[in-house]
Amino acid sequence: MITFSLSLLALILGYIIYGRIVEKIFAPDGRPTPAVSMADGVDYVVLPGWKIFMIQFLNIAGTGPIFGAIMGAKFGPSAYLWIVLGCIFAGAVHDYLSGMLSMRHGGAGLPELIGQYLGGRTKKGMLIFSVFLLLMVGAVFVYSPAIILGKLCSDSLTWVYIWCLIIFAYYFLATLLPIDKIIGRIYPVFAIAMLFMAVALMVVLFIKWPSLPELTDGLANMSPASGTIFPCLFITIACGAISGFHATQSPLMARCVKDERQGRPLFYGAMITEGIVALIWATVSSYFFYGGAAAELGVPATLQAPEVVTTVSQGWLGLFGGALAILGVVAAPITSGDTALRSARLIIAEFLHLEQHSIHKRIYICIPVFAVTLALLWFNIANEDGFNVIWNYFGWANQTLAVFTLWAITVYLTQKKKPYIVTLIPAMFMTAVCVSFLLVSNNAFGLSSTIGYVAAVITFILSGCLFFAWRKRNNRTASAQ
Repeated sequence: MITFSLSLLALILGYIIYGRIVEKIFAPDGRPTPAVSMADGVDYVVLPGWKIFMIQFLNIAGTGPIFGAIMGAKFGPSAYLWIVLGCIFAGAVHDYLSGMLSMRHGGAGLPELIGQYLGGRTKKGMLIFSVFLLLMVGAVFVYSPAIILGKLCSDSLTWVYIWCLIIFAYYFLATLLPIDKIIGRIYPVFAIAMLFMAVALMVVLFIKWPSLPELTDGLANMSPASGTIFPCLFITIACGAISGFHATQSPLMARCVKDERQGRPLFYGAMITEGIVALIWATVSSYFFYGGAAAELGVPATLQAPEVVTTVSQGWLGLFGGALAILGVVAAPITSGDTALRSARLIIAEFLHLEQHSIHKRIYICIPVFAVTLALLWFNIANEDGFNVIWNYFGWANQTLAVFTLWAITVYLTQKKKPYIVTLIPAMFMTAVCVSFLLVSNNAFGLSSTIGYVAAVITFILSGCLFFAWRKRNNRTASAQ
């Protein structure tokens, strides 16, 4: 618990100190925001700051900081280091600067921002990449809550299909209607419930004060079956450390902020909050897997992440905790799925230059978006291993998207003659992680971990060299002009 306590303090100090440094680098001012200058009553709508924070938190969180932290905790105390350092120096910086950059570019979506700073060809690639990623999120986050809700009704598979249709109908409405009609009203309630559950579990942890693996015990991999710490841990724990999916969500709220100076608590602060949730669940899981909590609760320590959430919440928090657990594993993924599909609609509309004030033009885009999502959902259901296949590809694609976002922000900071080091190092590191994982993953090339390590070092150094070579050429061009 000492490591947990120090990690919690580090995240709070990270927001106060490093968050302020990053804010000063970007230098927000009082210029009109897109929510004011481009208000359309649909996607560009001024919302209260507290509501934006709650929506942003739930948008980027879902079940990510819960399930990812549970699976990542199996690796041991190294999970604490990644959550804390990743969240402060990579994830929160990534979320804040992508949100603020979107605000400075009229609420532009991620492919537009990447195209602006990494070129038109990269923009087209990222358009396809990011939309497909968002559709995978929509498909994955339909089936898992539908299974849980279906089992609450009956053991019949028919109820699972019924709930899939109900969730899909909700997705369609949430994607189609103005952001303040559904999302703006129900998301704060779900976010409060999710935060309450996390805080309640943290209180129980402090009361119990269990003996857990600490950083002082070393960073040895406590679950070799889960893969090597590098790069697998850095893919397993995405939400809670850094996640490219967040950069597709930040523009949604960048279109609703009244003043740029609200950015640090809304974007950097939401990510730090997610890091705290991940930290709590990593500690709960460490207690469950290695501290004897499973035996105390009378269950095997081999339970999967959703079962850990339900068992621990019911066992520690009683009936009310069980209700919150259901809310966490059902409502949270649904709310991630609907905003993912909403982001896909906006990204496609932006690329096609198709205004979204008219409802029939929103429907034009929604129909093919939902058709592809439905096909992915059918694969998820029909293929016995469909969920794992989609989730594994999503995990790698998610962090790869973060790589492109970080490089785009680095180029922006370089062009504006601002300290680009704050995103350069995370960009180089995450590039190395994604290349290494692609080489060693059994779903890709399946090479040895040694080759993955060597490739990671080479990628880290090479990406830095290519950046400084580009910077030198860029400075020459600027001087010539």
